[in-house]
Amino acid sequence: MADIEAARTAFERYDLDKDGYISASEYKSVMAQLGDPFVTESVAEAIIKSADGNQDGKLSFDEFWAIQNR
Repeated sequence: MADIEAARTAFERYDLDKDGYISASEYKSVMAQLGDPFVTESVAEAIIKSADGNQDGKLSFDEFWAIQNR
């Protein structure tokens, strides 16, 4: 099981606009900053969609936390 405080810190790093959600464009941007140029917009969208429980096109912290505990 993941550490919730570490997960919160990671979530906040991805939530660039601080709206409480991670969008595909935010995910792509942070992955590029971390040195992964292979995460395209379509890849980011697929990753978000795979964990987006309510299908709103973005990840809430609860959805992000669920990924950490799969």
